[in-house]
Amino acid sequence: MNLWLLAAGALIASILVAILFHCFHQRLRQQLTPAHEAVIDGENTYSPNRQTIRFTTMNGLTLEGWWFTTTHEQKGHAILTHGWGSNRTALLPLVPVLLAAGWNVLAFDVRNHGNSDKDTFSSMPRFAEDIDAALAWLHSTCDRRATALIGHSVGAAATLLAASRRSDITAVISLSSFAHPEDMMKRWLAEKGMPFFPLGWYVLHYVERVIGYRFATIAPLHTVARIPCPILLVHGDNDCVIPPTDAHRLANQMDKAVLRLVPGGHDLTSSVAQHSDELVAFLQASADAKMARHPSI
Repeated sequence: MNLWLLAAGALIASILVAILFHCFHQRLRQQLTPAHEAVIDGENTYSPNRQTIRFTTMNGLTLEGWWFTTTHEQKGHAILTHGWGSNRTALLPLVPVLLAAGWNVLAFDVRNHGNSDKDTFSSMPRFAEDIDAALAWLHSTCDRRATALIGHSVGAAATLLAASRRSDITAVISLSSFAHPEDMMKRWLAEKGMPFFPLGWYVLHYVERVIGYRFATIAPLHTVARIPCPILLVHGDNDCVIPPTDAHRLANQMDKAVLRLVPGGHDLTSSVAQHSDELVAFLQASADAKMARHPSI
């Protein structure tokens, strides 16, 4: 009789533990789900040649974006990737600068953001998959001119990941990228008051299982060294979300990376607009260098 009671007690205990873990996982997913910010299209047109486009990414999902074409002599194409919980309007202040310098611009919403389709979860690798989808649309629509990737925060880390897997990118501009997702997660856990052992440790490994990648594999600290094109790292000197030390760590990984610390925090909109001439000069120098190496392209 006692054995039956013990077995029943063990079964009930295991069911309760399973329920607790299920609730914990649900709560964790909610905490890690980006806030949804709809695209508000007001008077921000920037170009008479703006076109709303839609293209397909992994799992048959549809992404939406804006395609701006320059009226100046065409130098190349730039793809803008926003950060976590934002949308394609976040980097719009860069659009008139790039158009005036002769660059066509594609600004789009990654999945679970803006007007793009929803998916089961968001992650930096999925941001990178959506960048690949944007590049596929670009290559199927336009000629193969110089192509630059520009991203902010998680979008910057994803831009570095996407560029590390390709040889057709002319230049990368990273705005406020973190150096390693594990460090980013540890900062988030500390903000939540969650002790690292054992709970925080479990959360890190659970997130790795969900996204399907080890953090070390996708960390910008490791991907930057595999990027063949020039990289400009821009970081706010007063960034409280991702410390400037992350930018220094990234810059130390490769000779081709140029670090530019600018006044400001994590949102670099005003600083980037103020230093836009440097961004344009970097893009032009990268395009000229590629043309010198491959005159037929």
